[in-house]
Amino acid sequence: MKKENNIFKKKDNSRFYLITFIILFVLLIVRVLFVRGDITTNAITEKIVSKKSPIEMTFSDVLRRSGEIKTMDIKKDNTATGTLKDGTQYKAVITYNPELLEKFSKNGTVVSIENEDSMLESVYRWMTIFFTGLFIFWLLRMLRGGGMGPKGGITRSLIGQNPTKITTGKTKTTFKDVAGIDAEKQELMEVVDFLKNKEKFKALGARVPRGILLSGEPGTGKTLLARAVAGEANVPFFATSGSDFSGIIVGLGVAKIKEIFELAKRNAPCILFIDEIDAIGQSRSKFSHNDNDREQTLNQLLIEMDGFANETGIIVIAATNRPDMLDSALLRPGRFDRQIHIELPNLEGRRDILNLHAKKFKIAENIDMLNVARGTTGFSGADLENLLNEAALRAVRVKHTVVEQDDLDEARDKILMGPVKNRKMRPEDIKLTAYHEAGHAFVGLHYGDIIDQIHKATIIPRGRALGMVQYLPIDDKVSMSIEEVRANLSTSLAGRASEEVFFGANKITTGAENDIEMATRLARYAITTAGLSDKIGLIAIKQADSFGQRIALQNASEKTAEMVDAEIKHWMDVAHNDAKNLIAKNKATVDKLAKALLEKETLTVEEIKEIVFGKKTTKAKVAKTVKSVKKTKKSNVRK
Repeated sequence: MKKENNIFKKKDNSRFYLITFIILFVLLIVRVLFVRGDITTNAITEKIVSKKSPIEMTFSDVLRRSGEIKTMDIKKDNTATGTLKDGTQYKAVITYNPELLEKFSKNGTVVSIENEDSMLESVYRWMTIFFTGLFIFWLLRMLRGGGMGPKGGITRSLIGQNPTKITTGKTKTTFKDVAGIDAEKQELMEVVDFLKNKEKFKALGARVPRGILLSGEPGTGKTLLARAVAGEANVPFFATSGSDFSGIIVGLGVAKIKEIFELAKRNAPCILFIDEIDAIGQSRSKFSHNDNDREQTLNQLLIEMDGFANETGIIVIAATNRPDMLDSALLRPGRFDRQIHIELPNLEGRRDILNLHAKKFKIAENIDMLNVARGTTGFSGADLENLLNEAALRAVRVKHTVVEQDDLDEARDKILMGPVKNRKMRPEDIKLTAYHEAGHAFVGLHYGDIIDQIHKATIIPRGRALGMVQYLPIDDKVSMSIEEVRANLSTSLAGRASEEVFFGANKITTGAENDIEMATRLARYAITTAGLSDKIGLIAIKQADSFGQRIALQNASEKTAEMVDAEIKHWMDVAHNDAKNLIAKNKATVDKLAKALLEKETLTVEEIKEIVFGKKTTKAKVAKTVKSVKKTKKSNVRK
């Protein structure tokens, strides 16, 4: 059963010290208000004895009426109280002077001077000193122990509760609850086997990895995988975060590291999971001397991991999004022996993850999760779960009884491009957007057997986009041929080309900004990194980019940089002319697509094919058309 537990299990006296602090605070308040204030103990007594308030006298009045004063009690703060010869009580502030007192005595005034503290004030003083000393002694004892202390540590006593919260107990999560990362699960099966059957490893002298570092993009399932290892092995699972070991008190992180490893040793065999370990495990350098507390915490972590005996049964699993930031001492054998990088799920992995999460939702029976997975390239496991949740929310909003395909499509569009914008657009802008997207759709369909297939085209604004053409990959691609690169460049620039064909060069707009940016990035990658340009050759040229500022090309002379820029422009011009020629030769078809978009706002791939090939187009005719298109592609994709 999963629960929140504090790593400090020893009984402590933090409540006693808290009560001590409260008493000390109250004593100080009482001392300020009643002892040092204007209302003294004697004054309170006098008010109880006499209902008549004493008269206020200035120092001049005291000198002038010195013969009328019967008694005078002088306090340590130079206040004087007493009675006149007619019985009237008075109160005054005087200047202490022996000659003045001699004058009062000659006039028959009984003068008394307060040289010692009153009993109540003495009690206040000694109680304040006692509790202050007790509080300081407690602080020194805690700090002397490195922030720990024998009774639970300064962590709980100073902050009120220990900020290092860890999730403890047996977890019910197993490998059945993890999908899409089968290779990574296989890597961790040895750990599970060791926790279940240690003896067969000992018989061969094998040592299980002491530490396992899980790295990968956010949402890929690092924490879930660590929890599944503990659940599969049926051992306790302790989870904490790297940021929990940092604090404003020097030595606090070291104390917490000691305590959590003590807890793990008492409950071995177990899984100790540290999320976001880069918070304390950043690489040390000669410039990091100003962060000594973090370095001390890291050193303590290194010592604790290095001190494990092989038979302890403690497996430390850490997770990070930035393994490049970690100190090399953490990654050496004997600490984090095994490093597992969790990739974003592929097509089959995304389908399995969707099927796993779909059990929690009411999904329509006719939905094929493989098709949904095709449209979610680059999604992590968390993104896919969020996709289904957004679709379910949309289904509730439109009063569907189950999650349908249009709910999933809307959820995917919302995640990728943002919600629908209710923009007031001019009719000419809507028309130009329709012809822009029609150009993308036609050229994309033209190169449909080379690049990803079209899913739909729409002129409904989303986010910053006024319209879009979506593509549905058949499978995950790990590389691109030069033919694919040039086809993608032509498709990206088809929107601008369509604007020129239908409205003229003087009517083009800034709507192709994102298209040009993506095409330029792809062309630069193909030429400078992938070596696909005959003119530049097989050399790797990287362009550094620091905080959005363009820096000169690395590994290249000025002459080579100029050649790269010229080659990129040449590729872009060839792709633009290719798209422009295709649209000009099929102007009537593209015009039909644009008018259909103006009428319906969104066209599916079936509707786009119907307009391009005709309603009564048979499969044989489509195949013939595609075959004729292929003959022209080779000339279109050449330089």
